[in-house]
Amino acid sequence: MTPDQTTQAILYVIVVLIFAKLFGEFAERLKQPAVLGELIAGVILGGSVLGWIRINTGHSLPPQLAVLTFLAELGVILLLFEVGLDSDLEEFLRVGPSAFLVATIGVIGPFAAGYLVSSLVFHVSTIVSVFIGATLTATSVGITARTLSDLNQLHTKEAKIILGAAVIDDVLGLIILAVVSGMVSSSSGSISLWEIGKTALLAVVFLLSAIIIGIRITPFLLKVAKSLYTRGMITISAFLFCLALSWIAHEIRLATIVGAFAAGLILAKTEDQAHIRHRIEPVADIFIPIFFVMLGLSVNIAYFNPFNPEARSALGLTGTLILVAIVMKVISGLGVLGRGVKKLVVGVGMIPRGEVGLIFASLGLSRGIITVDEYAGIIAVIIVTTFITPPLLKAVFSFHRRNAA
Repeated sequence: MTPDQTTQAILYVIVVLIFAKLFGEFAERLKQPAVLGELIAGVILGGSVLGWIRINTGHSLPPQLAVLTFLAELGVILLLFEVGLDSDLEEFLRVGPSAFLVATIGVIGPFAAGYLVSSLVFHVSTIVSVFIGATLTATSVGITARTLSDLNQLHTKEAKIILGAAVIDDVLGLIILAVVSGMVSSSSGSISLWEIGKTALLAVVFLLSAIIIGIRITPFLLKVAKSLYTRGMITISAFLFCLALSWIAHEIRLATIVGAFAAGLILAKTEDQAHIRHRIEPVADIFIPIFFVMLGLSVNIAYFNPFNPEARSALGLTGTLILVAIVMKVISGLGVLGRGVKKLVVGVGMIPRGEVGLIFASLGLSRGIITVDEYAGIIAVIIVTTFITPPLLKAVFSFHRRNAA
């Protein structure tokens, strides 16, 4: 880069972080997750509002914007690394079959409904319909946990099932993402059962192998890191391990975030988990907001203008997908086994989409699977499902308390 381009890249980073934190704070004060504020910050900075940072989808990026894109990629890797670090495989096993069944229904239902609505009703191409269905699968662990915490309900059976199922369907969602990515990357670009089966098997084998091998070698690696005198060696070693698995995942045609998630799961089993998490958080707090702002930059708000005849069909698809996204997750609550657990609470708790859904949308846009309009529609689904969940959960808990009184 030239000196002028370097200066402009630095200015972009300053503006993005300031807007991300300001709008994130505003969202938090409205008792909404900061990620929504960061998305809105990106929309405002983008070409459809202020136009301070313009991204022309499908064109090569100038170097100063390529820097932002790279920082955003680091952000998404750190995001999934943190999700893995916060995940406890043994806790999910203790939750029992209910969480797995809720997660399975919560993945298959939205995926199938999203695909059928897109392809049969709105006549979207097969590969795009598959991708749209995939974006509806994952529940946001962070948003659900934050809402349950605010309601003082984290101790309940419903909360344990919701959180267990949310993480399980994130894992299933990542496997679906790996399959879709493999289909898009294939030389034919077509969908075949062989390619789907091969990629799904590859994703499962990669996750299992990484976890089994990683759990055995990471204690030794961390022991070596702790024996060194250079400051920050444990943090650097954990970050390098995350990047290494992300690179391996990419090399075998899986998404990099699958590797990052696996690295987090592995390090979560070590005695240094709390130390790593504490040291990684400040780094993640810088790069993750850049990722979400970059997602917002690509949204064109003209898509949401009902007076534009060209936007009406796309708005119809978006509205239908929002309905599908809500209803199919509520139905997943029927997967709860046994008595004494409020199935409606579990179903409502599974509604919010979030980080993984945004990652799906970002991947689809960057690889040319979906258009800018379809991307904006997916973002709308994620925003709406996130906004409505806190008041809906509060109302459902209040309803059950009144009936119990």
